[in-house]
Amino acid sequence: MNNPVNETNVYQDICQKGLWKNNPALVQVLGLCPLLAVSASVVNALGLGLATLMVLTASNTAVSLIRNQISDTIRLPAFVMIIASLVSCIELMMKAYTYELYKILGIFIPLIVTNCAVLGRAEAFASKNKVLPAALDGFMMGLGFTLVLVCVGAIREILGTGMIFNNMQLLLGDMAAHWKINVLGDNYPGVILALLPPGAFIVVGFLMAAKNFIDNYLKEKATAKNAAQLIISGGKRVRTTGHIA
Repeated sequence: MNNPVNETNVYQDICQKGLWKNNPALVQVLGLCPLLAVSASVVNALGLGLATLMVLTASNTAVSLIRNQISDTIRLPAFVMIIASLVSCIELMMKAYTYELYKILGIFIPLIVTNCAVLGRAEAFASKNKVLPAALDGFMMGLGFTLVLVCVGAIREILGTGMIFNNMQLLLGDMAAHWKINVLGDNYPGVILALLPPGAFIVVGFLMAAKNFIDNYLKEKATAKNAAQLIISGGKRVRTTGHIA
């Protein structure tokens, strides 16, 4: 019988790795091609991020379900076929419901098939674990990738145009047509570099540096706390009896 506490710890670890400790974009540095190419705005980043999230979750689930039925010789081709089929489904859905956004994202939707993060999770985790942990791993890895995409898109859109949430109706329909916020005013000239791929490199580099700074700070804080606890626990109690021999 499985220990509920251990299962909870496993799921927490999966969530932490996907969002922070093993983030596909900031730690594994996977999927940088679409990350740099289409993250010039929030709507583009969110569209690609959600597509990748759905493929990751569904492919991890499918791979986990068949992990004991396929041999090692055909394992990787089978994984690629599963991922390609799911990407085709996502592509058809985008053509049906978000066609304008699909045209903007272009080749980067089919290229999800070649995203190392998707195939890497199928091989490294889903093929070795049960369905629920595999599905959660795919979802959290996809969510971590999407959050980085949106963060990069927001920074580039603000620096490049002075606005944010422009053209959100391409993804969310007419209800999002008026979500645009003019952050830096009408007279902001815009920084063209932020909208170009070199600008994406710079923004991603700063995000990686910020993550490393936070990790180092938390590590030093934890080390100092452990050292203080060792000093306290290592102290010896002296009893005074008042008797001198």
